[in-house]
Amino acid sequence: MKRIILLTLSLMSITAFSQEVMTKELLWKLGRVSPVGVTKDGKNLIYKVGRTEMDENKINSKIYQIPIDGGTPKEIADYKGLIVDKNISPDGKMLLSDQAVKVNKVLGKDLYPTMGKSDVYVFDALDYRHWDTWNDGTHNHVFISEIAQPEKTIDLLKDEPYDSPQKPFGGDEDYIWSPDGKKVVYVSKKKFGTDYAMSTNTDLYEYDLETKQTKNITEANKGYDTHPTYSPNGDLTWLQMKRDGYEADKNDIIVRFKGMDMNLTANWDGTVDSYQWAPDGKKIYFIAAVDGTVQLFEVNFPGMTRIAIQVRQVTDGNFDVTGIVGFAAGKVLLTRTDFNHATEIYAYDLKKASWNQVTKVNNDLYAKVTMSKSEKRYVTTTDGKKMLVWVVYPPNFDPNKKYPTLLYCQGGPQSALTQFYSFRWNFQLMAAEGYIVVAPNRRGMPGHGVAWNEAISKDWGGKPMEDYLNAIDDVAKEKYVDKARLGAVGASYGGYSIFYLAGIHNNRFKTFISHCGVFNLESMYGTTEEVFFPTWDTGGAYWEKDNVDAQKAMKDFNPIKNVSKWNTPILVIQGGKDYRVPIGQGQEAFQAAQLLGVKSRFVYFPEENHWVTKPQNAQVWQGEFFRWLKETL
Repeated sequence: MKRIILLTLSLMSITAFSQEVMTKELLWKLGRVSPVGVTKDGKNLIYKVGRTEMDENKINSKIYQIPIDGGTPKEIADYKGLIVDKNISPDGKMLLSDQAVKVNKVLGKDLYPTMGKSDVYVFDALDYRHWDTWNDGTHNHVFISEIAQPEKTIDLLKDEPYDSPQKPFGGDEDYIWSPDGKKVVYVSKKKFGTDYAMSTNTDLYEYDLETKQTKNITEANKGYDTHPTYSPNGDLTWLQMKRDGYEADKNDIIVRFKGMDMNLTANWDGTVDSYQWAPDGKKIYFIAAVDGTVQLFEVNFPGMTRIAIQVRQVTDGNFDVTGIVGFAAGKVLLTRTDFNHATEIYAYDLKKASWNQVTKVNNDLYAKVTMSKSEKRYVTTTDGKKMLVWVVYPPNFDPNKKYPTLLYCQGGPQSALTQFYSFRWNFQLMAAEGYIVVAPNRRGMPGHGVAWNEAISKDWGGKPMEDYLNAIDDVAKEKYVDKARLGAVGASYGGYSIFYLAGIHNNRFKTFISHCGVFNLESMYGTTEEVFFPTWDTGGAYWEKDNVDAQKAMKDFNPIKNVSKWNTPILVIQGGKDYRVPIGQGQEAFQAAQLLGVKSRFVYFPEENHWVTKPQNAQVWQGEFFRWLKETL
């Protein structure tokens, strides 16, 4: 008996020690699942899986088909013909596509044809670079071509210096056929140069194939109009923000019904991420942030009836619903993540309110990994508000031990902090390295009402900074937090937060990491590409001496003003092709730290933008991230 017990204990020990924790190498072995769509017969799901080829420094993808209810996936060579191609006209004769077209003379060789080896750009206005590319005079245009005669094409924006799809991230979701195939609706911001850089006023344009005429069909709205679709009954539907220059305004679902624009989410206190019509045309399903997660919602479409419009949250749990793939057999196909799991595709039964995981690409790997635990915590802020804070604990967490703890500062600044899964800012990996992660839903984040989301505008260094400190101070009261080993990390606005906290933290933190953070609001205003963003968020230009908001931001909320108080080690990471937060921001911060005698390091990625996308660069990024923490925390 004793021998059996010892043998059992021995096997249990082997099992325990055989469990791994997440590492940066394992992280990049995960398959990256991306849905393609549901097959025409509604029986199968088509999806892609990207696998990292580290030696080749790239991600290669394969295509798979699997039954809607799950089963054995089958690799396929192509999916053309299996799913509805929205780019093919309803009669099957024409195709929508897009390509870059040379419109403006910008290059030296454009202006001086005999100087073909010149390397010169000549600009007369802003929008000379965007995200990670310089404007070379080309613009994305939508084309109609005949499938039988592909050489017969129509450029819907011929000679126009405008983009559709929108840069930098727009795709074929920016254009769509009308149900009768007689018209095409596309998204474009028909502004050029400096006007383009100062505005968010995209509109929906309707091109009539018979008359060859284009008209602006959302001219009355001055903010973003995006994501056009048609309902099963043929009603044009899109997402709309109202205010020009405010890229994080409340996003609403608009349906044009019998000449009226019906805002289905006007009275709902939230903002829509994406949506899809139910097959019967009676409801729209959409996803949105709520209480630190992203969930599926539905809103009914009343049409001409007097039925009240009602928004209802459909799903709930500590996970994110990140996208709607489609509908089949009373189920909605959804992508889902949480802090421990990368994207997989699930079927959600709308009647039974039950989940079924369809793709299981990473299950075998996860079975070998000890997961971290995350929990919601509600912290009272300085002004008496209740703020949600995510706390993520290391695997095999022992409350009787003390752990170094990281305050995570989210970017955006108006991006939701939910149960996301990142291949860089990965809480599972941070926890596996032995750190508690404290991630506050500070002011400026959607999911807690429109007022909370808007509260960060023109107050970058005010209440949001107090929110950060409230969060870390509250969690640091716990006996398992090593108060002498607190760090703070973040990117973009989160990087700004690090630079700002470095001057006001009163020695709370032992180390800082800032990735592509804003250090100097004045030089940021003079070099960032989407100028509407700082104009809205900080109130205006630094030279506007009578602009109270702008002057307060430049004086009170500018990290550079408190740099003389820096005394804590800081790692500064910067992408060379980041034109959103240009390289000078990181250079200024590192140079100041070095000249002040503060321990600091500058990690520079010449070919990366605001993000780090190349696999080997990402491995180095995480290597440097954790090497710095080991050295300084």
